[in-house]
Formats: sequence, C-alpha cells, structure tokens
Amino acid sequence: MSTLALAVRDSSTMLRRNLLHARRYPSLTLNLLLTPVMLLLLFVYIFGDVMSAGLGGADRSAYIAYLVPGVLLMTIGSTTIGTAVSVSMDMTEGIIARFRTMAIHRGSVLVGHVVGSVLQSVASVVLVGAVGVAIGFRSTDATALEWLAAFGLLVLFSLALTWIAVGMGLVSPNAEAASNNALPLILLPLLSSAFVPVDGMPGWFQPVAEYQPFTPAIETLRGLLLGTEIGHNGWLAVAWCLGLAVLGYFWSAARFDRDPK
Repeated sequence: MSTLALAVRDSSTMLRRNLLHARRYPSLTLNLLLTPVMLLLLFVYIFGDVMSAGLGGADRSAYIAYLVPGVLLMTIGSTTIGTAVSVSMDMTEGIIARFRTMAIHRGSVLVGHVVGSVLQSVASVVLVGAVGVAIGFRSTDATALEWLAAFGLLVLFSLALTWIAVGMGLVSPNAEAASNNALPLILLPLLSSAFVPVDGMPGWFQPVAEYQPFTPAIETLRGLLLGTEIGHNGWLAVAWCLGLAVLGYFWSAARFDRDPK
C-alpha cells in the first residue's frame, strides 16, 4: 500500500473515531452551540430595536440581516473550542501514546480531528443559520455563485480556526486549560463588526476591530449574502484564513512530533 493510500485510510479511521465521540458525548458541542444561539436571540429580541438605531434608523429586520453573518462566524469559533478540548484529552489520557506504538500514519490523528471539527462546524453553522431564518433572516439577492462562495468562506475559516485550536489543545496540560486557552476564539467576534459597525466604535479601537481575522470574514460574508460592499475585506479574509491555517498546521505538527517525556 502506498504512503498516500495509508494516510487516507488511517485518517478516515481517525475521522470515524472522532465523529463517534461527538455522537456519544454531544453535551460539549451543544453547550458551545448554545452560546451563539443565545446571543442571536438576545441581540434580536432584547437589544434589536436599540442596536438597529446604530444602522441609520433601520428596523429590527435590517438588524437581523446585519447580525446573522457575524453570529455564523462566531459559531465556528465556539465549535472549534471543543476541538482543543478533545485534542488535549487525547494527549493527556494516554491514547496518543498507544497510537504511537501502532503501525498507523503519524499525521492521521491530527487530520481526523481537523476534518471532524470542520464537519461539526458546518453542521453547527447550518443549525444556527436555520434559527436565523426562523426569526426573519433573508438573503433574496444572493446568486447561486455567491452562496457557493459564502459556503467556501465558512469552510475555509473553519479549517483555519480548527488548526489553531488543535495547536492550543496540544500545548495545554489538561482539558480545562485547553478550554481557557481557546477562549479568544469566542472573544474576538465580540470585538469585531459582528454586532455593531466598526465606524460606531471608539476611534482608537477601530483599527483593532477592522483588521482582526473575524471582521474581514464577516464583512465578506455580508457582501456575498446581502449585497453590501466587500471592498478589501475579501482578500483580507482569505489571507487571514490561509495564514492561520498554515501557522496552525506547522505549530500543531511540530508539537505533535515531539516525543513525550
């Protein structure tokens, strides 16, 4: 069997293992998924009228359209925290030491986590998107190509954050530390344009909010689904995704290849 075929076979085995874990222990995924759903409902039904005033006097339906793309990206950040916890548990409970003694492709363990996390992120985005549609989100002007581009952006963003989360899990001494280390994946969307426009933020903070990873991705997703101006946010979002994915991959591979003490 060729090296590539061996890698694909072992990676698919590890993927099945991680999906079975997610199915048997859904509480972590559900807890992480509740955060963006609750924020979506909170900002629409409690703060919707007040927040929509910041969009030039728009009504609540306009604020729903503004809010949902940001919450979808936040959902990805929340879901990948579970990946950091899962990787840390594997590293500390001894199963990785067992895998190292077996004749399996070394990188298949990480690939299984990454692919499984991306699939869970996509499923979570679909669920949160369904909640958004149920409360009034509509994207009537987007073409099939724009929907496909939006889906590709969500998958690429999920892949990038997943590799970062894997690295966080590998450097964490336990699951609790992994959960705490991955908190920026939830906090960064709160400091982006997910809930309010960047122009409405204090002047000294606007560059921080504008050029962090979430804001360009959110603005690009809004442009694709709602027809707003994308401008330079498109290439910034892709650059952030590719940069984080490459950084996370090499960081994770370097940490995983270290022999345990």
